[in-house]
Amino acid sequence: MHRSKEIMAARDIERTLDRLACQILEQITDHESIALVGIQRRGADLACRLCGLLSERTKRAIPCGELDINLYRDDWTSSTATPNINATRIDFSVEGKTIILIDDVLFTGRTIRCALEAILDFGRPEAVKLLVLVDRGHRELPIQADFVGKTVATERGRQVNVYLQERDGKDQVVLS
Repeated sequence: MHRSKEIMAARDIERTLDRLACQILEQITDHESIALVGIQRRGADLACRLCGLLSERTKRAIPCGELDINLYRDDWTSSTATPNINATRIDFSVEGKTIILIDDVLFTGRTIRCALEAILDFGRPEAVKLLVLVDRGHRELPIQADFVGKTVATERGRQVNVYLQERDGKDQVVLS
């Protein structure tokens, strides 16, 4: 039997987001083109935090949006559960932007496939880069992150749970 194990504490998440913000600014030299889109729910929370860090460093407002991918999922028609629809809010033009797509955990790649499809409904960005807090492997689609907070080797049946202050009252990543 597996026990839960903390793999990131609050301070680790804070340092990781700071490092990821630095990496974005190093790799994307046209800071005017940067826009963030977080996948609902915790990806949107992470995007909001990164937006603050990037805006502070660049001394300009970085556009930030939220994306709900539930209607783009390829499994919801075969599921007995009704999809829980969250807000999509992208109130800026994606045309010519370098979109940083943000999610909490990268696993099979299916969520990211849905998100890419959804973003393209808003227009054609210059590029889309993927940022994840945790990459746990086990891809089913040829998708990889451009910015990774932490890579964790997991068994397929285990779960990576990200808890964020905004939703859960604490910052922590747990392998269970």
